[in-house]
Amino acid sequence: MSSKRENQIKRSFEEKEAGQKVRLNKYLSEAGVCSRREADRLIEEGKVLVDGVRAISGMKVTDEMEISVNGKKCRRGQKLVLLAFHKPQGVVCTTDHRWDDVTVEDVLQYPTRVFSVGRLDKDSEGLLLMTNNGDIVNQIMRAGNYHEKEYLVTIDRPVTEEFLKTMRKGGIPILDARTRPCKVEKTGKYRFRIILTQGLNRQIRRMCEYCGCKVQKLVRVRIMNIELGNLPKGQYRDVTEEEMQELYRELQAKPEKSRRGTWTKRK
Repeated sequence: MSSKRENQIKRSFEEKEAGQKVRLNKYLSEAGVCSRREADRLIEEGKVLVDGVRAISGMKVTDEMEISVNGKKCRRGQKLVLLAFHKPQGVVCTTDHRWDDVTVEDVLQYPTRVFSVGRLDKDSEGLLLMTNNGDIVNQIMRAGNYHEKEYLVTIDRPVTEEFLKTMRKGGIPILDARTRPCKVEKTGKYRFRIILTQGLNRQIRRMCEYCGCKVQKLVRVRIMNIELGNLPKGQYRDVTEEEMQELYRELQAKPEKSRRGTWTKRK
C-alpha cells in the first residue's frame, strides 16, 4: 500500500464533516469521551446536555451544537491518540467508581481523555489499547473482522493434548454463543498460548472451565499487529508510526478466515 493511500486512511479516522448529523453516542465516541455503550449510559443518566438541554437517546447532533458531558464541553476533530498500555491485574476498565475499584484511568493518568479498545477483566493483565477515536474502536472490536488477540495463560492442571484439542476445535458454549476454532499451543506444563478472533465475555476463563480447569494467570500479549513486548505493568507508550500504518492496512483489508489463528513471525 502506498504512503499516499495510508495517509488517506489515517485522515479518514481523524477528519469528520462538520455539518453532518450523527447519533449522539457516536459523536461522543468520536470526540474521545467514551465508548458508544458508555455514552448511552451517560445519556440515560442525564449527564449529557445538547445546547443546554438534557439529551435523549438516539438523537442526532452536529458540530455546530454545544455538547457537554458532566459540565465539560467536548468536540470532535482532535488529533488521533492511540496508546499501548500494560494493564495490571486488579485494575478495571470501567470508568464507574461506585465500587471503589482502581480504574485504568486512575493508573494511566493521561493528560487528555482516552478510553479502552475493548476490555480485560479485573483478574487479567496485559495489553490494552487506549484511544480517543471511536471509529478505530468499532473497527477493531467488530467480531466479523476476525482480528487477532493473543494471550499467554497459566492453568491449575497440566496442559494435555486432549485439552488442546478441545480448545482448538471450537464449539464451546459461552452464554448464547459458541467459540470459533482457534490456535492453541502448549508452552509449559501448566501454560499455553492462544489466539482468538472473537471477544466473548471472559472467553478464555469460560473455555478453561468447560475443560475442567481454572485460569491462574492470563496475560494478553498482542492485539492485531501491536504487541505488549517488555512494557512494564502500569506503563503506556505511544503506538509507533510503523505500527499505525500496519494497523490501518489490517483494518482496511477484507477478513480472511483461513489466515486467522495462525502463528506469524512479526518483526
